[in-house]
Amino acid sequence: MALNVELIQIKTGFSGDYCYTHARGAVLPGNKAVITTQKLMISGVDIFSGIEMLTSSDNGNNWSEIVPQHPLARKDLGDGVEQTFCDATPFYHRATGKLILTGHDALYLNNKLFPAPRPRHTIWSVFDENAGTWAEFRELKMDDPEKYFSCGSGCCQILELENGELLVPVYFQSRKEAETPGQSTYHSAVMRCSFDGKELRCLDIGNSVTVPVPRGCGEPSVAEFNGRYFLALRNDKAGYVSWSDDGLHLSEPELLKFDDGRESGNYCTQQHWFKCGGKLYMVYTRKGAENDHVFRHRAPLFAAEFDTEKMVLIRESEFIAVPERGARLGNFGCVNVSENEAWVIVSEWMQTTAPDHSNWRRCMSYGSDNSIFVAKIRS
Repeated sequence: MALNVELIQIKTGFSGDYCYTHARGAVLPGNKAVITTQKLMISGVDIFSGIEMLTSSDNGNNWSEIVPQHPLARKDLGDGVEQTFCDATPFYHRATGKLILTGHDALYLNNKLFPAPRPRHTIWSVFDENAGTWAEFRELKMDDPEKYFSCGSGCCQILELENGELLVPVYFQSRKEAETPGQSTYHSAVMRCSFDGKELRCLDIGNSVTVPVPRGCGEPSVAEFNGRYFLALRNDKAGYVSWSDDGLHLSEPELLKFDDGRESGNYCTQQHWFKCGGKLYMVYTRKGAENDHVFRHRAPLFAAEFDTEKMVLIRESEFIAVPERGARLGNFGCVNVSENEAWVIVSEWMQTTAPDHSNWRRCMSYGSDNSIFVAKIRS
C-alpha cells in the first residue's frame, strides 16, 4: 500500500547572507509540535549561529515565527573563541514528559572553525514548558575524555527505551587520532543514557564500528523494529547499516543496497528512520535522480521500506518525501507521530556546488528559497 505525503511549506524570509539549516522537529501531546533550526553564514564553511525555534499548536498545520533561543546562543569562551550548539535534534521523552535537545558543539576562533585538533562534545538542553525557555546548554560527561576527545551526537536520531532510558548514538575520534596528521577516521557507537527530566547521564556505551574508507562512520541514527535495533551510518563514499539485539552491541557495517543488489547511491550524507503502517522506512539522498546540480546530490529526500531481515531497501517502495528545488536537503530529521503517521522535516540549505559554494542564486534558479518543509507521511 502506497503512503500518502502531505507537504507543508514554511517560509523563512531568506535574504542572502544567512540561511536556516538543521531543521528538525518533535511532536508533543495536545497537538503541539516544535522545530529547532539555526542560521548558517552563506559565505563561510559550517559557520553556525545559535539555536532558534518555531512552534505549532495544531498538529503542524500552522507554525509560529522563528524565534532565537537565548540560552542556546553562542557562548563566549574568551580570546576570540566561541562555542556553538549545532546539528541539534529535539526529542519528546515520554517517561518524563520533557522535551530534550541533543547535538554537539562547534568551536570558532574569530568566527572561523577553531584549528584542528579541536575537541567536540555531545551537547544537550531541556525545555521548561512552564517558563517557555530552554535551559543553558551543557556538555555530556564521558568516562574517558582521551578516547572520546572529539565525540558528539550531531545530526543523530535517538531512541527511548520502554524503561525511559535513551539510546544516544555518537561518533568520535580519540585525542591521539585527532592529533595525527592525515587521520580522519571516525568511529560510531551507541550510548545508553538515563534522563530524569533534569540530568542526562551516560550509563554505558557499546562497541564502536567503522570502515576503512575516508572518515569512517559518522552521524549514526538508531531505530527499533520488532525487537531489533538498526543503525544508519554516514560515510564519504557510501551509506552503511548495522544491527544489534540490544542497541549497544553492533554488527559490522554493511553497504546500504537495494533488494536488486545495486548500491543505494547515497554518499557523504546522513540517513534517518521512521515507522509507519507497521513497517520501517529509511530516508536518504542518492545519485541518479537528475540532481547533479545539487551539492553531493543531497536532494530530493527519498524514502523506502527497509527489509530488516535482508538489511536492504526495497526498490519498488521508494518515493520522494521532499522534492528537489536546487538546494541541498541532506541535513534533516524524522519523527514518529503515531503508528500510521511520521514526519520528515528539513530546511533548504542555500549553498551550491563548487567552485562558488556561496552562490545562493544558483539554488534559487531552481525554485528554492530556504523554506522549511514538513512532509507528513501517512499510511
